[in-house]
Amino acid sequence: MAGSSRGMVAYLLTGFSLAVVSAFFLADPVFKTPESSSLLNSVALHSSTDRVWPRLEFSWRSVLATVIGFLGSACGTVGGVGGGGIFVPMLTLIVGFDTKSAAAISKCMIMGASASSVWYNLQVPHPTKEVPILDYDLALLFQPMLMLGITVGVALSVVFPYWLITVLIIILFMGTSSRSFYRGIEMWKEETYLKSEIADRKESLVNSRGELLIDTTFEPLIPKEEKSKWAVFCLNLNWKRLLVLFVVWFCFLMLQVVKNDVTVCGTTYWVIFCLQFPVALGVFGYEAVKLYKEYKKRLSVGNTECICEASIAWTPLNIAFCALCGILGGTVGGLLGSGGGFILGPLLLEIGVIPQVASATATFVMMFSSSLSVVEFYLLNRFPMPYALYLMGVSILAGFWGQYFVRKIVAFLGRGSIIVFILSGVIFASALTMGVIGIEKSITMIHNHEFMGFLGFCSSQ
Repeated sequence: MAGSSRGMVAYLLTGFSLAVVSAFFLADPVFKTPESSSLLNSVALHSSTDRVWPRLEFSWRSVLATVIGFLGSACGTVGGVGGGGIFVPMLTLIVGFDTKSAAAISKCMIMGASASSVWYNLQVPHPTKEVPILDYDLALLFQPMLMLGITVGVALSVVFPYWLITVLIIILFMGTSSRSFYRGIEMWKEETYLKSEIADRKESLVNSRGELLIDTTFEPLIPKEEKSKWAVFCLNLNWKRLLVLFVVWFCFLMLQVVKNDVTVCGTTYWVIFCLQFPVALGVFGYEAVKLYKEYKKRLSVGNTECICEASIAWTPLNIAFCALCGILGGTVGGLLGSGGGFILGPLLLEIGVIPQVASATATFVMMFSSSLSVVEFYLLNRFPMPYALYLMGVSILAGFWGQYFVRKIVAFLGRGSIIVFILSGVIFASALTMGVIGIEKSITMIHNHEFMGFLGFCSSQ
């Protein structure tokens, strides 16, 4: 793990630790009114439990929501972050949904945009190699931990006070967006250097021989149009890996459905909750051992070729780091109603995955995690079908056309760093919207002398 990665981890751990510790000090009785004991059972992440479902009708609110949803989905899927940090504020402030319903509809939008982006990416060749543009090894490594993290995040959203979640969001989003922006600048400089090298070679070749010969190794970010779309589609599909990913998805879905039908905090509830850990850790462990053995085998014969798209050494420390980031990404997704891409997208870039593959793989993983939440929310009747279907349709179109136009721009300019800048921009915009709303709501809670400490998990259900 590079020094910059270690610095990022240290920043997140320090910020999170200070924020959590401060919550214990704010739990002092001075922050409670005589009625505050009753608030322990009512104040959670979503302070309002009243369901608010506006009607789907033509108005400036629906038009503005359509525009923001389209742009957010297009940019979010291109960057591989989904866009939940933009959708939830839009649905609450502009459309008028309650926070829980907004989080559920946000998942629908992420699922629609992710599905259409995956469909588009299946028809796109890898920019530099004759391999699938979707890295199935990384998908199998991160998907189970992401889903496990989402479960943890949903549980923490009941326990954590609203202001603490806001602080954690700001710390996380500002850190990942700044790191991604810095990574984009580095890539931009590398691409500029490669372009100058190509220009110098062209000039020297033309002057000496009167002909133009281009070494394709100096154009790593330009997709090659050699195979037919059907051949590329077949190459990008790996049915065995897809089946494993679907089995993991189905196991988590069944556990969630059963868990929702049992008494909260009962013995059966905790047994089902704990069953998610062996499912996730089993798949993750299998893939981690596979990568580690392959890495050691290649080292023994002097083969320096990367096992998958990531260029890191698959040591136990780096594997543990990936597991931690996967759980953290899922936890953020559970807290926000996003797909967890705010961690996964920057992480894939950090471990050496090129932007096109990082975007495609992160979106692919998000399709599973978001669809799991959508099915669960549907069974719980958490969102109105007309609005959900409409905004999901908008996101499907946005995901496809966003990928189409940005890929064309990347191919024309030969700069994959554009994808990284889009990723950074979406995360930064999410930090602003979620941060402003969270700060405003936290100030209101302080003025009302509401309880600002941790809540009881069982009593807050």
